[in-house]
Amino acid sequence: MRFGILVFPGTWSDTDCHYSVSGVLGQEAGYVWHKSADLTGYDAVIVPGGFSYGDYLRAGAIARFSPVMAAVQDFAAGGRPVIGICNGFQILCEAGLLPGALRRNGHLQYRCQWTHLRTERVDTPFSSRCRTAQPLAVPVSHGEGSYYADDATVAQLEEQGRVLFRYCEADGSVTEAANPNGSVANIAGIISEGGNVLGMMPHPERSCEPLLGSDDGNLIFGSIIDAVAGGTLR
Repeated sequence: MRFGILVFPGTWSDTDCHYSVSGVLGQEAGYVWHKSADLTGYDAVIVPGGFSYGDYLRAGAIARFSPVMAAVQDFAAGGRPVIGICNGFQILCEAGLLPGALRRNGHLQYRCQWTHLRTERVDTPFSSRCRTAQPLAVPVSHGEGSYYADDATVAQLEEQGRVLFRYCEADGSVTEAANPNGSVANIAGIISEGGNVLGMMPHPERSCEPLLGSDDGNLIFGSIIDAVAGGTLR
């Protein structure tokens, strides 16, 4: 399969994502400049991390107006997989592909550290290689990663099973201490109503080899590969 990796001015995780899916998992990948409006030939889209447009106004607020985002909207509407990582999550929320917003970390500090994510579902295109409640070791690196949505939206996400990853301890227990940024309900990643769009703050591309400290991120990208190969997604 072929991954399309978006590149905005200020994106810096694009090469890490490319290495993860191509160098480690052996898939094809190509870069898509933000001024392009064509995603033809791609089976999945990655909106990587970084500081698109310098995070002016709000993180992701300008990038959401780039021509490529109209193509991403159409791509997602066609049922195909889109994953937004860190700044990519922020962009997807700003573009209305996912609900809620990412705010300044509760402690107002930039955090670059390892976290554990509890896998809440294994029947999605992003988690089929995981075990139920499996803690994944995946690092974070952000200053505006505190997920927020109003009570009604959070309740809807919980009821519909759209919270896919939650910050937890190494044993899988969800605690306040395991939350690196103050995200409501320890939310680290959510999926769209159709289940084919994932936004997550932690960086699976930084946990793709044991040398890095974990290769748990491969479970997420590998699940996308399986979903496309199995025909469960277009």
